[in-house]
Amino acid sequence: MEHIKSRTEKIDIRGLRYNVRHWGPENAPTVFFLHGWMDCSPTFQFVVDALQQSWHVIAPDWRGYGESEWLSRPYWYPDYYADLDRLLAHYSPERPARIVAHSMGANIAGTYAGIFPQRVAQLVMLDFLGLKPAIDDDSPTLIGNWLRNLQKGPPLRLFGSCEALASRLLERNPRLSEERAEFLSWNVSRVRDDGTLEMACDPWHRVPSPAVYHIDDTLANWKRISAPVLLLIAEYGLVNRRFGNDPLEFKRRTDSFRQLQTETIADCAHNLQHDQPELTAAAIERFLSRD
Repeated sequence: MEHIKSRTEKIDIRGLRYNVRHWGPENAPTVFFLHGWMDCSPTFQFVVDALQQSWHVIAPDWRGYGESEWLSRPYWYPDYYADLDRLLAHYSPERPARIVAHSMGANIAGTYAGIFPQRVAQLVMLDFLGLKPAIDDDSPTLIGNWLRNLQKGPPLRLFGSCEALASRLLERNPRLSEERAEFLSWNVSRVRDDGTLEMACDPWHRVPSPAVYHIDDTLANWKRISAPVLLLIAEYGLVNRRFGNDPLEFKRRTDSFRQLQTETIADCAHNLQHDQPELTAAAIERFLSRD
């Protein structure tokens, strides 16, 4: 399959070298695609290939991901809100942005849209409805675990070749085609100095945060969103795994949005952009306006 070609540029965002990927003509309607945790911008290639209309897709690699600058030390999550603010100021200074965001990207975009509702015109959240806090996530435990992880460093997951990585991706996700697994193995990894491969994500992202997650803080932001929101739920993804057996909690969270549409994408896991890109692209385009 021939893919729609992307182009990249490096820009300065708050003192870091950010890599930003573009698909489509620059004079087409703009939509921002924001990737999730342990991922990077090429993850959206299959969805972009499936889009039926002309769009200018802008997809940054978050700090510490892909070809953006890596810190090689722990990350502070609120930096992503500030990075998104600067990215939107750079690429869409005059008008509210259309945003399509997966998982962690949806967490960032949803919070940002509540803080600055006038800056977001439409928001598509891909298989994200907040985290489900663990019962034992108290502050002393989390901080202690974080300090111990700092002492020993982040875990490394290395592969001998792109073929080995593609095999691992197929093993973890039987819905992937061999062609898509091969594409991802080449485009979401990078070669280390010793010749081995790692995912194009700073391993320090794997060190768990020392901060306690409070869903009520997230809901307070969602309640402030004025833009229409589309929640695409992967049939076998994280939203259903976390809240499929808890309808009251699911309703509490979805009721936080003023204007929410929900749609389930059949036969896919959390990475619906890999498993069902055609259905995902069609749902996105039905929702987004082109004015």
